[in-house]
Amino acid sequence: MRLAAFQRVVSQYADIADFLVVYIEEAHPSDGWVSSDAPYQIPKHRCLEDRLRAAALMLTEVPGSRVVVDNMDNSSNAAYGAYFERLYIVRDETVVYQGGRGPEEYRISELKTWLQQYRRELLGSQNAVLHV
Repeated sequence: MRLAAFQRVVSQYADIADFLVVYIEEAHPSDGWVSSDAPYQIPKHRCLEDRLRAAALMLTEVPGSRVVVDNMDNSSNAAYGAYFERLYIVRDETVVYQGGRGPEEYRISELKTWLQQYRRELLGSQNAVLHV
């Protein structure tokens, strides 16, 4: 399950990164294009309160991560091209990693590789400062 894999990354790299989930429109609403493996039955969001309720469920699935909600005109979804899941790394207000569009191009392994390299860089910088 992708959410479980994401949660493992959150736990493993919480010391070097802050994680944020932007909850967007429901990809497989229970009153629309239903997915047989969906852990929750969530109807199409008709108002912001519907989306907030659904996001509260997401919060229980990714402890250690902050969860925010896209507005009803889906501007974050459109701006970041999530449709319906996508991974980004933002460092110093710059996108330094943009994963492929999900579900086909969603690669949690790429996110993990980037974070592993970043951790090595941080450790290298710390060791250089300690040896000066």
